[in-house]
Amino acid sequence: MSVPEPQARLRSLVFRREREELWRALERLLDSIDQYGLRALEAAELERLPRLYRAALSSLSVARAVSLDRNLLDYLEGLAARAYIAVYGRSRPFGEVARAFLLHGFPAAVRAHAAHVLTATLVLLAGVLVGHELVAQEPTHFYAFVSADLAGERGPGASTQSLREVLYDRGAGADWLLAFAMALFTHNAQIGLLAAALGFVAGLPTLLLVFQNGLMLGAFGALYGERGLGLEFWAWVLPHGVTELLAIVLCGAAGLAMGEGLLFPGRLTRRASLARAGRRAAPVVIGCVGLLFIAGLLEGLFRQRVQDIGVRREASAARAAATCGEAAPYRSSARRMASRSCSSR
Repeated sequence: MSVPEPQARLRSLVFRREREELWRALERLLDSIDQYGLRALEAAELERLPRLYRAALSSLSVARAVSLDRNLLDYLEGLAARAYIAVYGRSRPFGEVARAFLLHGFPAAVRAHAAHVLTATLVLLAGVLVGHELVAQEPTHFYAFVSADLAGERGPGASTQSLREVLYDRGAGADWLLAFAMALFTHNAQIGLLAAALGFVAGLPTLLLVFQNGLMLGAFGALYGERGLGLEFWAWVLPHGVTELLAIVLCGAAGLAMGEGLLFPGRLTRRASLARAGRRAAPVVIGCVGLLFIAGLLEGLFRQRVQDIGVRREASAARAAATCGEAAPYRSSARRMASRSCSSR
């Protein structure tokens, strides 16, 4: 039998009078935490906080059991929720969150997409090989893979000297280089995010975009290689290219994961499966934005400032070695997947 409204209000009034002092004390501590953080509390207040939280939970339990009025229940539920966050949901500094993401969150997200990373890598390498071979056989194919804006003065009709000058152009000073680096970061980030976002169209545009980037790189490699500048070109492009291409591959992997979620939803609806795949791939894309920022700085500053080809080669080798070390867990994941596939046969 429900409790009459006047009687419930009377019970709530008596209940509040007996315990309100503890609730107000908890409220004051929570207000201080919201404004200044846990560090603002003294040792005695920190010790008292969990006791007041348990008292609020006890009050809420009793209020529900004896059917007190709705306003009091809402107040106690809100107070208990705030206290729970203060006691158990410790907010971490941005630096700590970023470090945890870089050391654990981002690598774990990439490992979870090991098969997609492998697929995107193979597609990129296929594009490099196809672009290189076609341009090496017929130089005019260069313009089929590289737009006029991107090629600039670089092309089959350019002289060997002009092509070489591009590799050693210092630009117009530090301010220009910094602006150049930011422009490169913006462009590369747009390409990477587009590769990830196009995954919702079954992943096919993602594959084409990754393949196209490989075609462009292969076309440039063939152009410079035909002029005897192949070693210098790769020493010029790889210091930033290793990081940039890794980011594009990972963005492509994120797009492929979304495409897989759309095509193979399992027991979920396609919309729910796509949303789940997007949530899982989001940390990969966020990490790639950081990689592309680093690549932009390397391309806009290091590459133009450092002219010694030996230093460029060493920097490229060091970055590639670091990337291989980072990729070791992904290779082991791929081997485990292959082993499970073989055993299932």
